[in-house]
Amino acid sequence: MTPRIEDYALIGDLQTAALVGRNGSVDWLCLPRFDSGACFAALLGTEENGHWRISPRGADTCTRRGYAGESLVLETFWEARTGTVKVIDFMPQRDQEPEVMRIVEGVSGTVEMSSVIRLRFDFGSVVPWMRRAQGHRVAVAGPDSAWLRSEPPVKTWGQQFSTCSSFSVAAGERVAFVLTWHPSHSPRPELVDPFEALDSTLADWTEWSAACRYRGPYREAVIRSLITLKALTYGPTGGIVAAPTTSLPEEIGGVRNWDYRFCWLRDSTLTLGALISAGYLEEAAAWRDWLLRAVAGDPADLQIMYGLSGERRLPEAELPWLRGYENSAPVRTGNAAVRQRQLDVYGEVIDSLRLAREAGLDDKPHAWSLQLSLLGFLESTWREPDEGLWEIRGQRRHFVHSKVMAWVAADRAVRTLEKNPTLAGDANRWRAMRESVHREVCEKGFDPVRNTFTQSYGSRNLDAATLLIPRTGFLPPDDPRVIGTVDAVRRELGSDCLVRRYSTDGASIDGLPGREGAFLACSFWLADALTATGRTEEATDLFERLLNLRNDVGLLAEEYDTVTHRQVGNFPQAFSHIGLVGTAMALAGEDTTEPDTTRSDRAG
Repeated sequence: MTPRIEDYALIGDLQTAALVGRNGSVDWLCLPRFDSGACFAALLGTEENGHWRISPRGADTCTRRGYAGESLVLETFWEARTGTVKVIDFMPQRDQEPEVMRIVEGVSGTVEMSSVIRLRFDFGSVVPWMRRAQGHRVAVAGPDSAWLRSEPPVKTWGQQFSTCSSFSVAAGERVAFVLTWHPSHSPRPELVDPFEALDSTLADWTEWSAACRYRGPYREAVIRSLITLKALTYGPTGGIVAAPTTSLPEEIGGVRNWDYRFCWLRDSTLTLGALISAGYLEEAAAWRDWLLRAVAGDPADLQIMYGLSGERRLPEAELPWLRGYENSAPVRTGNAAVRQRQLDVYGEVIDSLRLAREAGLDDKPHAWSLQLSLLGFLESTWREPDEGLWEIRGQRRHFVHSKVMAWVAADRAVRTLEKNPTLAGDANRWRAMRESVHREVCEKGFDPVRNTFTQSYGSRNLDAATLLIPRTGFLPPDDPRVIGTVDAVRRELGSDCLVRRYSTDGASIDGLPGREGAFLACSFWLADALTATGRTEEATDLFERLLNLRNDVGLLAEEYDTVTHRQVGNFPQAFSHIGLVGTAMALAGEDTTEPDTTRSDRAG
C-alpha cells in the first residue's frame, strides 16, 4: 500500500531534505539542493523510481518513532519476534557534500535486518552505473555520483538494479550506512565518521532549540514547528522553501499538483513574525536579506516567488514517467505562477521590512529606498485586477485581499515616516493613497446584506484571506464588519471546523477542475481572528483541533481532507507551521506581527 502523506517524517541538512516513511523507506530526496532532481522519487511513482528501505527482515511498519529531543534526528523503533532495534536517520549540517546517515542500533535480543537501495537520478528516470570502489558502492550517471558504505562492512550485493544488504544486530551493536552525493567529476569525498556526526548533529539541534525564548503554552508544538521551518531554510542564502516536495496533490487523484520547492514572498511577514517572536533574530535577518536581494530591480518585475538563491526563471514542466502520488498526475517541476501578477506581495514585502526595522534588525541603507520604489509602482497599479493570493489560473479579478495589502503598503510607509521623520518620502502622498484604497475596499469589496467582505469586487464568493483584515490593522477587531466576515467565512467556507481557502464548487473561480481540502494556514487564521474578536475559548478549541491533525512526529501538510480524514498537499508545509506558531503566540499574547490598530485609517 502507498503510505499516506502523514506517514512520513522529515530529515534534512539546511540545504535539502528527505522524507522517511513508517516502513523505514526514504521515498523522497533531492540532491544536492531542495530544487535539484530527486534521486529517490518513489513518493511520486513506484519503488523503481528510487527509494532506500532499512527494516527488520519481513517487517511492514515500525512500532513507534519520534525525534530525539528537540532535534531533527529521527529514531524509529521496531519490535521483532527476536528482539528490538532502533534506526537513527539524520543528515549532518554539511561542510561540503550532502550525506544521509542511517544507524541501526540493537536494543534487545538479535534482529535480522535488510537494506535495499535503488538510486535513480533525475526524478527517478535515470538508472546509474554501479561499481565497487575503495570499500564503497558507487553510482554514477551524468553529473551525479553517490557513494554508499557501511561501518562495519556488511554483506552487500546487486540485484535487479538495486543494492541489497543483509546483517544482524544484537543489543548494544551498531551498524551505520552512509550515502554521500557529490559531482561525478570530483574525487571521492572525505570520509566522515557517522557516529561522531550523530553526536555533533544532536548537539547542533539541541543548541539551536535551546535559544527559543517562547515558554508559553503548547511549547512542544511551537518548537517542533520552528525546527521544521529551520529545516526548510536553505542555509547558504537564508531563503525558506514553502515545502521540500513537488506535486503532492491537494485532491487525491486530481490535477492540483504544484512544485513548492521555492521561496514565496507571501510568506515573508508571517515567517519573520514567527522567527522574531521566538527569538531567532539571526534567521530573521537572513530571511530579510534574502528578501532584499530577491526583489532588487525594477518594481514592475517583482515576482511572487523566487528560487533558493533568488533565481527568477522557474519554468514549469511535467514529468510523464512518474504516475504521481496515488495516481495524481501530472507531476510538475517549476511553477508557472511565477509570472502571475499578485499585487498583495508589494504590501507583504513592505510590511516585512517594517517588521524587521521595528524588531531591531540591523538596517540596510538601501532598504528604505527600495520600499519607496515599490510603493511608487503600487500607487499606479493598485486599481488593476490581479491573480490574487491563491494564484488562480482563471480570469484576473479585483481581489479584496490584494487591495487590503495595497493599503498595508501605504499604511506602513506612513508609520515609518512618522517614526523616522529624517527618512525621505512624502507622508501626505501615502496617506492619500491609504485613504483611497480603504474607501474603495469598503465600498466595493463589502456585502452589506450579508455583512461580510467578499473575495473580489462584485462577487458573492468568500475568501479566507479576509480573515487577515484585523491582523493587518485595516479595521479594528471589534468593527462589526470584521466580526461579520469572521462569522461568514466560518459558516460558508467551514468544513468539519476547518476552513477552505475559497469555494471550489466550479472551475469558474480558479480555472481548475476538482476540489481541495481545508487549508490549514487559513484554519489557523480563523483561530487568530477568533482570538482578536474576543472569542478566546473558541480559538483555543480550534487550535487544539488543529494540533490533533499533526502526524505522530508533529508535522503538517498544506491541507486536510475532511472527507477522507487525511493530510493532502505538499509536505511538510512551511505556511501551516508558520500558522501554528503564530496562533500559539497570539493565544499567549506574544504576536509581534500585528500593528497598533488604534491609529489605523478607519474611514469607510
